[in-house]
Amino acid sequence: MTPMRKPFVAGNWKMNKTIEEARSLVFSMSTKLREISAVEKVLCPPATALLAVSAMLEGTDIGLGAQNMHWEEKGAFTGELSPVMVKELCSYVILGHSERRQYFGETDETVNRRVRAAQKFDLTPIVCVGETLAEYESYRTSEVVARQIKFGLADFSPALAPGIVVAYEPVWAIGTGKASTAENANGVVSTVIRPALSALFGEQTARAIRVLYGGSVTAGNAAEYFTQPEIDGALVGGASLKVDEFVAITQSAGRP
Repeated sequence: MTPMRKPFVAGNWKMNKTIEEARSLVFSMSTKLREISAVEKVLCPPATALLAVSAMLEGTDIGLGAQNMHWEEKGAFTGELSPVMVKELCSYVILGHSERRQYFGETDETVNRRVRAAQKFDLTPIVCVGETLAEYESYRTSEVVARQIKFGLADFSPALAPGIVVAYEPVWAIGTGKASTAENANGVVSTVIRPALSALFGEQTARAIRVLYGGSVTAGNAAEYFTQPEIDGALVGGASLKVDEFVAITQSAGRP
């Protein structure tokens, strides 16, 4: 991790927590998270809880993110959130998560539309990339991840590119308990993701973009990832629903 890249930890709650449960979780962890000033922290609750969590985070240094959004500002897109709606409450948005690709048919093209909408509305996109188990086992990690970067971030303004956050999440490690080794994850970032970002934005800008690891991150293994020079933090799933786990992970990210 270089000094110019501030550590970043985001909690993706996925389809978990009612409004009252979300309030309780934020109440339990916010004070401890606020004490960790060296880390940029973001909570991404389900859409129904965004308003309630937004009110609780007001005046703190904890950011709020949506888990997805459409690229159109309004229209006949039942069930979707527009960037205008997201912007009212959030500063961040997760885009291209593997579950969106796997279960809801998102592609590199539709991810790119969302990324460019985030750019237009001054939202920080947390753009997820990663290979499936079949792709990993057939040695296609480099091909798949480079493609997702190339097409997912196409036509993004180079001047705004340092604000992008990329999350490398090998699909075979998400929710499975089979985390990628820290060395392997760092290798993918250094040999695939940074070069792909350099091809789009130039090497200097690519070095400024923060790259997170995601996939079965726990308090027990987080430090292994954060000691790697190319990993700047984590996109945390299940562990972000557990106060002590998420706080411990965030604390690990802030240690020199």
